[in-house]
Amino acid sequence: MGKEVNGVSRSRFEMFSNSDEAVINKKLPKELLLRIFSFLDVVTLCRCAQVSRSWNVLALDGSNWQRIDLFDFQRDIEGRVVENISKRCGGFLRKLSLRGCLGVGDGALRTFAQNCRNIELLSLNGCTKITDATCSSLSKFCPKLKHLDLASCTSITNLSLKALSEGCPLLEQLNISWCDQVSKDGIQALVRCCPGVKGLFLKGCTQLEDEALKFIGAHCPELVTLNLQTCSQITDEGLITICRGCHRLQSLCVSGCANITDAILNALGQNCPRLRILEVARCSQLTDVGFGTLARNCHELEKMDLEECVQITDATLIQLSVHCPRLQVLSLSHCELITDDGIRHLGGGPCAHDRLEVVELDNCPLITDASLEHLKTCHSLDRIELYDCQQITRAGIKRLRTHLPNIKVHAYFAPVTPPPSVGGSRQRFCRCCILL
Repeated sequence: MGKEVNGVSRSRFEMFSNSDEAVINKKLPKELLLRIFSFLDVVTLCRCAQVSRSWNVLALDGSNWQRIDLFDFQRDIEGRVVENISKRCGGFLRKLSLRGCLGVGDGALRTFAQNCRNIELLSLNGCTKITDATCSSLSKFCPKLKHLDLASCTSITNLSLKALSEGCPLLEQLNISWCDQVSKDGIQALVRCCPGVKGLFLKGCTQLEDEALKFIGAHCPELVTLNLQTCSQITDEGLITICRGCHRLQSLCVSGCANITDAILNALGQNCPRLRILEVARCSQLTDVGFGTLARNCHELEKMDLEECVQITDATLIQLSVHCPRLQVLSLSHCELITDDGIRHLGGGPCAHDRLEVVELDNCPLITDASLEHLKTCHSLDRIELYDCQQITRAGIKRLRTHLPNIKVHAYFAPVTPPPSVGGSRQRFCRCCILL
């Protein structure tokens, strides 16, 4: 290696010569040009590499490839491309997304792990060819790994989590959604050796039971985000352990976990005052009593998905309107007991004027145009969903638009059967599925 100037080896610039006629190459020091190139994205760097021999050296310098996301560039890449990238970037690379790269397998990722030992964030979301061998390689060569996305990598098993626990102690965020071979044994091994875990995305891990949640609650005091959507075997017992052990929890998704009851809402209210996001769609046992306790204790709530919480009434909306001034997104679709009076309280609450952005009211049959009148002072309201709200009219939506001209209104108007045609020659029309 040649003498270094500001940490840059002179050997990088051996391709430059006085014969290079570009003015920019003559006026600017090569170190400064390299710094400029560091701000370019992948596509632009590849284009610059084709301009001249000197720019090729600059564009393909490993220091410019510290953060790479190939999703918007090329998704059909083969393993050899990943290997070439890893050899060029080496220890410079910190963040790499191979999301959706179906052609990348264990062999390429082993070469990657060997060359890029400073990697901190790696997304392999949808890379369906990879197996436990990839996690073994990451464990062996990448001790600085903090964020790992393995969603939809369905060959991943407990062996992967055990490997990561042994070699990646700094892991903070793990997404193994739809890795349905993972069970409590893998979760236990992971959380015992990775105490700094802040985010776990376990959506669709259908083998998980309450025992797995007990391990999380006992060993993850830093946990901020937990997604358990459609983990249908979990019950109140496991989730209460999470609430008691993870007081920093800010985001919880248990949509589709039909066994949970108000006991969970009570536990959240008593233990997790920082909660900002709660998704409990299709949890039909939850009632106004539980949501009342939650609202009175969790004043930082910003997003709530209550779709198909069929037992709730206007009483829940009254509590939210009084105690949750930061509410931005609220889904009440298929909550068939909600009426205009509940929306009136919501529209008059402290969140309404400056915070509330989205309200979803699909299939709320008791909602009428009066609800739209109650929402017209919600100046931040960006979108409202009104599919199958049979008492909502076009006139009511038009009046709402006079106050909120930029609002997106999605509504469905049932088909109107036209009268029989006379003589069989007149064309028949109906109106439906209108996007307003």
